[in-house]
Amino acid sequence: MAHLKAALSRTLQLALVLWAVVTILFLMFRLMPGNPMAAYIDPTFTAEQQEALMAQFGLDKPLWEQYVIYLGNLLQGELGQSFRYREPVAERILALLPNTLILTFTSLIIAYAFGILAGAYLAWRRGSAVEKVAIPIVLTTRAMPEFWLGMVLLAIFSFWLGWFPAGGTRSAGSDYGGFWGLYTSPDFLAYLALPALTLAIYSQGLPLLLMRSNMLDVMKEDFVTMARIKGLSTWTVVVRHAARNALLPVMTSFAIAVGYQLQGNVVVETVFSWPGLGRELVRAVSASDYPLAQGAFLLIAVVVILMNLIADLLYSLLDPRVSHA
Repeated sequence: MAHLKAALSRTLQLALVLWAVVTILFLMFRLMPGNPMAAYIDPTFTAEQQEALMAQFGLDKPLWEQYVIYLGNLLQGELGQSFRYREPVAERILALLPNTLILTFTSLIIAYAFGILAGAYLAWRRGSAVEKVAIPIVLTTRAMPEFWLGMVLLAIFSFWLGWFPAGGTRSAGSDYGGFWGLYTSPDFLAYLALPALTLAIYSQGLPLLLMRSNMLDVMKEDFVTMARIKGLSTWTVVVRHAARNALLPVMTSFAIAVGYQLQGNVVVETVFSWPGLGRELVRAVSASDYPLAQGAFLLIAVVVILMNLIADLLYSLLDPRVSHA
């Protein structure tokens, strides 16, 4: 019952947060200076034609009425029509979403696999020369701006060494035989390598430092001391006892990282010309394509909120002490 109440409380809180995000997004784009249709109105258009175009996209109505219509459409899963592409926003987003999800999960899996192993190793070797060198390097990579790190990797591995393509997801004129053909082809993996590596290098600091910190705490526990007294091997003590119990906060942080990684994708996708949701968001904002920009922002916000909820619930289920805190 306590778990159910906690889950309902968190769900209600996040629903209110989502409503606030939706409202802010709606007002933010419509209160910006300038005419959203300026880029699409031909100088030869008459006043009547301009008004007809504004009416076509519902921009001739009062702000409150636009807001009511917007909320009603959202409840029906309707995100509107893109000013720029003249097609439903939902279709445009769904076409780009696979690229963004593949980039996000590939980079996070690399970052967390490396971070967990390296964090456990550095905790075991605490005070050694390896730790003294590794920690500053980890902190430095975490502090690097993602766009700068991406440009450095691009300059070295693409322009200088020529090992990887400079941008995009496929070679010109290539036919991969459909959805699965593209995403399983070596050509696509070559295009994926640099943007995924950029995000992985930036993201590995969190799981590494979190795992190291948890390991240091766990290794002070009585059950670890008892395992050592029993004469168990160092490998068994570190991996089976210490690392296993230190993994909980790291794994729950993965859910949160998925949401926040989407925000980092905006920069990295732009640097590598990766046709994903992040790069399209930048283009939509530049072109004042309100419906598309709102839809992209909203999807990112929903993922962040949902992943935070999942992390909260997962932690409460795996550690019952949290629900009673």
